[in-house]
Amino acid sequence: MFRRLHFFAFFAFASISLGAPAKSDASRNDASKNDLSTKLDYVLQPSDLIRVQVFQEEDLNREVRISQENSVNLPLIGNVDLSGKTARQAEEMIRALYERDYLVHPQVNLIVVEYVPRNVFVLGSVSKPGVVLFPREQGLTLLDAISRAESFNRLADKKHVTLKRTYPDGRTETFTINAEDLAKGDTTETWPLQPNDVITVPERIL
Repeated sequence: MFRRLHFFAFFAFASISLGAPAKSDASRNDASKNDLSTKLDYVLQPSDLIRVQVFQEEDLNREVRISQENSVNLPLIGNVDLSGKTARQAEEMIRALYERDYLVHPQVNLIVVEYVPRNVFVLGSVSKPGVVLFPREQGLTLLDAISRAESFNRLADKKHVTLKRTYPDGRTETFTINAEDLAKGDTTETWPLQPNDVITVPERIL
């Protein structure tokens, strides 16, 4: 009963687009902001607020916050697991779920309305120890984080930097990293960080 056949949706949409009056500068600026509001390769995080829009299906449009279990509940398709999904992947998965049982060739748009704050902590022998924010839509590597803490101080032991990571199940793991090799490019590893990682730079033993 929910299946809606949109045989002429594409042609109607094209006709409307071709016949529409030129947008004002303000409208174009708003559109540009919306285009930039979500990097499609951004990995969605718990507590991010997303807007899901289905073209010509206003009753399916929703603005929902991702749960701590990395899921959202959407009309008709129910609970959708977004674990590890980029905005692009989530958009395509939601589109496929609607197409599978309910709609013909649906057009789905996913926008991140509000990004959850993401931090790491850089402690020890750096110029400005403390909290380091992730760039809003990008990843962060170990050297990036240390750079944002205004780099190593003169006493830093760059060869024995530790990274402590806590996983969702409460398990913790600590890695010892030679940041001097990273800086020289002597290794292909970049050590991408996750929210709430703790980096500690020890002092050299003199």
